[in-house]
Amino acid sequence: MKRSEINASIAWAKDVLDRNNIRLPETAYWPPEKWRAHADAIGTIRRAMLGWDITDFGTGDFARVGAVLYTVRNGLLADPSVGVPYCEKFIVMKEGQRLPCHYHVSKTEDIINRAGGDLQVFLWNADPATGKRFDTDVRVFMDGIGRTFKAGGEIVVRKGCSISLTPYLAHVFGPKPGTGDLVAGEVSKVNDDNTDNYFLEPVARFADIEEDEPPLHPLCNEYPSIG
Repeated sequence: MKRSEINASIAWAKDVLDRNNIRLPETAYWPPEKWRAHADAIGTIRRAMLGWDITDFGTGDFARVGAVLYTVRNGLLADPSVGVPYCEKFIVMKEGQRLPCHYHVSKTEDIINRAGGDLQVFLWNADPATGKRFDTDVRVFMDGIGRTFKAGGEIVVRKGCSISLTPYLAHVFGPKPGTGDLVAGEVSKVNDDNTDNYFLEPVARFADIEEDEPPLHPLCNEYPSIG
């Protein structure tokens, strides 16, 4: 991705969140020089990877596969003394985008439709031994109600509602076509993007960046380069 594309995506997401009365922590609005000035105070932010995460998952096609994510709260799987024992994110997506098919081994997560269009979800049971998808019915809870769906069948989550994704439940989600852009939320166990994402497509978790303009804000995977 070009840095200019990342900057534009952050500016767009901040506007979408503002219009839906969602305000992020103050560090979400810090320019790089302020991050450097506070380098001694942000150890937990660095280690728990709080902050902006804009990615096309290495596809080069951000309009189709990608999202703007912001991690508000998180901890560290390897060290419970860091941060908190849970994670909260906002996931802002334009109509036409989706996340690639993946599952988690450690994390259980609620994906919540916070604002905008409908959330479209597709699910498969994944084999713990091989990671391959089964063509078997999927059992999930949606706001405390158990439901059963066909593997790969469309599930629609409307505003204010959520779906609970457990380990080894492969998932794809994004805005339902024709319903507009989407603000989704994630509330989950501690999130570790470096070790607990198992992709069933040939993708990468973070984007390669072409520096065509200065960064508006650093991304969560860029903190080691700050200060």
